[in-house]
Amino acid sequence: MKALVTGGAGFIGSNLVDRLLAEGWAVDVIDDLSSGKLSNLSSARSDPDHEFHFHQMDICDPAVIDVVERRSPDVVYHLAAQIDVRVSVADPALDARINVLGSLHLMEGARRAGVDKFVFASSGGTIFGDVDPTDLPVVESHDQVPVSPYGVSKKVVTDYLHTYRELHQMEYTSLALANVYGPRQDPHGEAGVVAIFAGRLLSGEQCRIFGDGSQTRDYVYVDDVVDAFVRSAERGSGLLCNIGTGVETSVVELYTTMAAAAGVDLEPEFAPPRAGELARSALDPGRAGLHLGWSPFTDLPTGTAAVLEWFRGDATSA
Repeated sequence: MKALVTGGAGFIGSNLVDRLLAEGWAVDVIDDLSSGKLSNLSSARSDPDHEFHFHQMDICDPAVIDVVERRSPDVVYHLAAQIDVRVSVADPALDARINVLGSLHLMEGARRAGVDKFVFASSGGTIFGDVDPTDLPVVESHDQVPVSPYGVSKKVVTDYLHTYRELHQMEYTSLALANVYGPRQDPHGEAGVVAIFAGRLLSGEQCRIFGDGSQTRDYVYVDDVVDAFVRSAERGSGLLCNIGTGVETSVVELYTTMAAAAGVDLEPEFAPPRAGELARSALDPGRAGLHLGWSPFTDLPTGTAAVLEWFRGDATSA
């Protein structure tokens, strides 16, 4: 089997690449390295037994259409994106250019190549918008009313995939990801709060919480997410599937858990809330269980402990 992974040098993408290669797939990666790192692909690039090719490209470049067609993968895993909600609010045109037009380039390449499946990394935390607490954890049939341009762009791509399925019989699965965390997540710049907390806790710096810390998220471990992507190669056609735990955890609860695991006794700093961010979020993973045979298997204390251990090792090797 041949896979093409966009954003494959990034946090989730590189973990997916390693899993696919370990299972004997031939893998092409497209990444412009604007946020991804070649070091995340060190194992993929160095093992002579791996059938692996790297293409440094921007998905907004129309030439990417020809690359996908020429490489002719069985499955396209599309993870490349502009992921910062704040950037989408400040520059919605940039967000749309990358997340919508870039995605259309990949769909066109996949259509021309006759791929068997297009698997898209959507955003369960933003496409549904500000959900009434009585509707949490949210199910896929819930109205999608995103409150940020980023959420709009993620919603629109699944709409286009549905259209491509109707017009061109191109199968797809969209995975509405909760807040993914794990090894390789960058604590600098735009990153998940788990990585940010881990980096600052281990360096003895005070952590910052935006708002009062009561806002909740559904934290799902990267290995669990990768498993959902792999399963989607042959399952869940034509569906949007939530990939989360169904459990709400407040930012304050997350901080308390991680600070205790890191052996740090330091109060966090509180800052004003950020525009476009949700008050509460959790995803019901029932459909993924039914159609993908998937369920999360890593609890938060285990997962965050693994992240802290990885950050300690990364700092030692740096």
